[in-house]
Amino acid sequence: MKSKIEGTEIFISKILRIGVIVSALVIGFGLILLFATGKSGYPGSSFPTSPVDIFRGLAVLKPYAVILTGLLILIITPVFRVGISIFTFLKEKDYTYVIITAIVFVILIISFLLGKVE
Repeated sequence: MKSKIEGTEIFISKILRIGVIVSALVIGFGLILLFATGKSGYPGSSFPTSPVDIFRGLAVLKPYAVILTGLLILIITPVFRVGISIFTFLKEKDYTYVIITAIVFVILIISFLLGKVE
């Protein structure tokens, strides 16, 4: 019989696998658009630098925005895993790992906020 933790780890591994597959499909679709149109969807050497700009470009299927969306999915996938781990350790009542994992999660979020391109 599987423990709750094993079930959670299997769930997390499936989410990670799905995240990578979805990311690859989205990036592949963006590359197909890029090669089919021969354009990035943006003038000159400009490109979107914020998630809002990326999603606006995605809404109108700009190839570069589609590719960047795939990359965002790839980046967010392991961050999701860290977030789920906090709840897993809470269920285990392993508070040392809850604190460590929460610190890692906060550092990841702060790095996204501070790493903004201007």
